[in-house]
Amino acid sequence: MSLLERMALAVYGLLMRLLQPWVRRRHRRRGRAEPGYLQHMEQRFGHYPGLEPSSGWVWVHAVSLGETRAAALLLAALREQVPGLRLLLSHGTATGRAEGAKLLRPGDLQVWQPWDTPAAVQRFLQQFRPALGVLLETEVWPHWVQGCRAHGVPLYLVNARLNPKSLRAAQRLRCLMRPAYAGLSAVLAQTEADAARLRQLGAEPVQVLGNLKFDLEADPAQIERGRRWRAALGGRRVVMLASSREGEEALWLQALRQAQDSPFGPEAPLWLLVPRHPQRFDAVAALLQQAGLSVFRRSQWPEGLDAVAPAAARSAQVWLGDSLGEMHAYYAMADLAWLGGSFLPLGGQNLIEAAACGCPVLMGPHTYNFHDAAEQALHCGAARRLPDMPAALPATRHWLDDAAALQRAREGCAALLQQGQGAAQRSAALLRAAMAPATPGA
Repeated sequence: MSLLERMALAVYGLLMRLLQPWVRRRHRRRGRAEPGYLQHMEQRFGHYPGLEPSSGWVWVHAVSLGETRAAALLLAALREQVPGLRLLLSHGTATGRAEGAKLLRPGDLQVWQPWDTPAAVQRFLQQFRPALGVLLETEVWPHWVQGCRAHGVPLYLVNARLNPKSLRAAQRLRCLMRPAYAGLSAVLAQTEADAARLRQLGAEPVQVLGNLKFDLEADPAQIERGRRWRAALGGRRVVMLASSREGEEALWLQALRQAQDSPFGPEAPLWLLVPRHPQRFDAVAALLQQAGLSVFRRSQWPEGLDAVAPAAARSAQVWLGDSLGEMHAYYAMADLAWLGGSFLPLGGQNLIEAAACGCPVLMGPHTYNFHDAAEQALHCGAARRLPDMPAALPATRHWLDDAAALQRAREGCAALLQQGQGAAQRSAALLRAAMAPATPGA
């Protein structure tokens, strides 16, 4: 590292230390809606009471829900190739941690990601002494990289993606971020475009192995649950606003108010809204009720009675999907979905999950976080792109009124998945080769 890069890292480290009280307050606030944030908070700063120091872990970091689902695909392939794998799984969000708990086997361990200060990272590495580190998608933190290099821990960025906006931001912090990307042991990128941008930040070597999420298989139990819900509602047509972000529900309401045809009349579909973040469930419910809509919340449907719809569910104009871990059921229930995060400049959400459930997608203009997957979906006919939400309404009516067109879109979903599969096995094979000298069972 040059003198300027060392100075940038030192200033960054000081700033991250000064931010620690803010981090604690922020997680306490979020913990009011999501109690998971209040558990083991000391781990975020590298303190692990009750845990003895250990070694030999394969550390996999999946910051949030989407990355954890990608990690599940990688881990399934990796466990096949490395039967003795000892997994240390870390997260940054409560939803990611809850999903990650499903991936643990006896002997595995789950912790919060360490805050990126020299002291916290040092304590984390001394506590667990990983044999290999695997970061999912975008999680490159300067002190993590420097700490792993100092401790001799190979650190891989897997399923890596970098959009043009993030590249420009990283280039503005070049003295800080270039050593971080250059310090990675290797990068396994989703696409050639991602690889080119990652190389601009100094990452080497970079290989293109594809997107892990194309290996996703729909959960059969959830697919059946979604179909039972739909049947219990009398077979109504269902249109879903999937993984909506703040501001998009208001846009949706505005578009429906301006529609020439009544979006809530006798012949209208049932609208299903599934917000991206659980801490917003109550706020979205209040917004819908203030608009004068009859709302039914998934949490009001008694467990074990999927085939018997409550009266409020049958008469509701809007369903609110206020549950976690049931996206496949929601997609199975829907005829088609509007893609959240794409109608405001937020980069879009992962549409591969919808395709795995056979649910075609209408998306807005903003899909830069998943550019290649979105373009492939368009090419396969699994998705259509619209300039805004008002334009999505006639496109919705077209698919609902044309059974043959909707069936072709569903066939496009299957084609999209088929052309992208295999990244999990390819990535696992490369990681197995990297850990073979150091990890028991490899």
